[in-house]
Amino acid sequence: MDSVTPRYLTVALYQFVELPDCAALREPLQALCDERGVRGMLLLAPEGINGTIAGAPADVHAVLAWLRNDARFANLQHKEAPTEHLPFYRMRVRLKREIVTMGVPGLNPARNAGTYVKPQDWNALIDDPAVVVVDTRNDYEVGIGTFERAVNPHTKSFAEFPAWVEREKQPGGVLAGKPRVAMFCTGGIRCEKSTALLKSHGFDEVFHLEGGILKYLET
Repeated sequence: MDSVTPRYLTVALYQFVELPDCAALREPLQALCDERGVRGMLLLAPEGINGTIAGAPADVHAVLAWLRNDARFANLQHKEAPTEHLPFYRMRVRLKREIVTMGVPGLNPARNAGTYVKPQDWNALIDDPAVVVVDTRNDYEVGIGTFERAVNPHTKSFAEFPAWVEREKQPGGVLAGKPRVAMFCTGGIRCEKSTALLKSHGFDEVFHLEGGILKYLET
């Protein structure tokens, strides 16, 4: 049976990459999306790019190709989903301090993140009782479902996560003694930045689920 090309594609994308010139990328990226009729929101910051766009498949792929033509975006992560209706009314490319707000100056996930773990290898890692498994999502997301043994930091926003780490690395906390830590989130971006935070605190063995829960569920 021939595959049917969807009317539209929604694409979530992100990459932690050093972009000191992120401001210079905003106008040409906005112009390309406008020219192609692509809608959504993209965030540019010195630490990388993050966002969701939607449009006709050829137009969305043209935007992805334009980004990947810049060697810095060679490792751009993206996930596609077909849709019959455009979920956005306009396109905005915005400049931000962070592509996912944590509020910790000096973090560099592009250089100092933890180790990616493929979805097919994830269960073996978290089955190790010596590994502390941390769900980096917000409390209401964790309530929907999580992995067995996963620690819930009970945060209302990602910006609360650094304070939780500060508390839990103290004697008696789940992170005391800097154990091996495996972290996960919905699509990969929050857990990747969380590993950079732990590395900045001196944790050596920090892992995160590549592509997050969404990628894991595809395997």
